[in-house]
Amino acid sequence: MSETSTTIAIVGTGTGIGKTVVTAGITRWLRENGADARAIKPAQTGYPPDDDAGFVAEACEADEAATCPRYLEPALAPRVAAAEADEELTYDSILSACEDAIANTSHPIVEGIGGLRVPLAEDREVIDLVADLEATAVVVTRSGLGTLNHTALSIEALERRGIDVAGIVCNEYAGETVAERTNPAELERMTGYAVETVPPLEGETPRALATGVETALSSRFLEQFLAADG
Repeated sequence: MSETSTTIAIVGTGTGIGKTVVTAGITRWLRENGADARAIKPAQTGYPPDDDAGFVAEACEADEAATCPRYLEPALAPRVAAAEADEELTYDSILSACEDAIANTSHPIVEGIGGLRVPLAEDREVIDLVADLEATAVVVTRSGLGTLNHTALSIEALERRGIDVAGIVCNEYAGETVAERTNPAELERMTGYAVETVPPLEGETPRALATGVETALSSRFLEQFLAADG
């Protein structure tokens, strides 16, 4: 097994903000640059039709580029979805599956589920998994009005748990309002972390969307994920 880099966790300030597209873009870029990168979705709810690991695999044109150990049909938080479907779901099973997948790739990327406080199983939440995996977080957030509060609170929660943060990504950044134009600099001032922006992306295929993310993110931001611990 090759040397393993720090686990990256793509987390968000909420659901539907673009974590999967950002995960696909980073995973694809790493693989194009020779890294054995794999995206790991701890649990997928709303399946079918939702399949974030499938999206990443299609974006990377490789089935082995993404994995998901558990699928649940209700489109709810995993803990609630399992209860609604009358299926057993334990935190230990989620953690173990992620650890196994991480051990089998040199550049693991764990995609969160909704926001940091989303219930996973029992009394554990997404932020607990990020902490237990000793992952470094990338925070994906909206670009418009309201994002300052949501993002700053998410960063504060990560720091309180001792979780490193690699940066913030403002998704669907169009710069059409004063709030959008000023939010990146204000977030950097408030949090102390670098902020990247990804514009609204053209194209309908996972590959096209992932390529758009690759193009939008700076080389400085992306290259930090190539470095291995050692």
